[in-house]
Amino acid sequence: MTKINANYERFEEFNEKATEELSFHYKEILRLIGENPDREGLERTPLRVAKAIQFFTQGYSIDPKEILNSAKFREDYREMVIVKDIEIYSMCEHHMVPFIGKAHVAYIPDKYITGLSKIARVVDIYARRLQVQERLTMQIKDAINETLKPLGVAVVIEAQHLCMAMRGVQKQNSVTTTSDFVGAFERDKTRAEFLHLISTKLH
Repeated sequence: MTKINANYERFEEFNEKATEELSFHYKEILRLIGENPDREGLERTPLRVAKAIQFFTQGYSIDPKEILNSAKFREDYREMVIVKDIEIYSMCEHHMVPFIGKAHVAYIPDKYITGLSKIARVVDIYARRLQVQERLTMQIKDAINETLKPLGVAVVIEAQHLCMAMRGVQKQNSVTTTSDFVGAFERDKTRAEFLHLISTKLH
């Protein structure tokens, strides 16, 4: 867990047992790839990576529906709510290398709204797990749909996958787009309005 105190100094809390075990295994990985894990530059690398991987996958320990419910308010509003350009930093479960991009999320309320920051938090919670982009898209949609029970939910994700850029096909400029729609967004007109709005610069 990362916290910021009153003086804006960051301090982090990690599971001590997990950190110890991960450090041991990362030290072995360094040895197996032909490095000397005891040399000066790598001496603390296993510990740093052990903490980093826990941060990168912290989404496993957080319930996104609980986050949405923590700022769920009754409101008589039935127009589209869009939070776009939400940064995504996730890790491909096939090679455990990053994929990076943006999510665009919309819902049409039916009695209930949620805090705008909570939408971004839901995206982050699911992204901070080992993922595939297709599942990530569906999980975000399902969490919002099941918790707020809106008239519709739409999610579009655009991302670059380092597993495609650094190995395999090695295409550095390819972008993968996934989408998922439910409810009102299954109608052509509503979906088209959403797609138009996320592609338009309004400011």
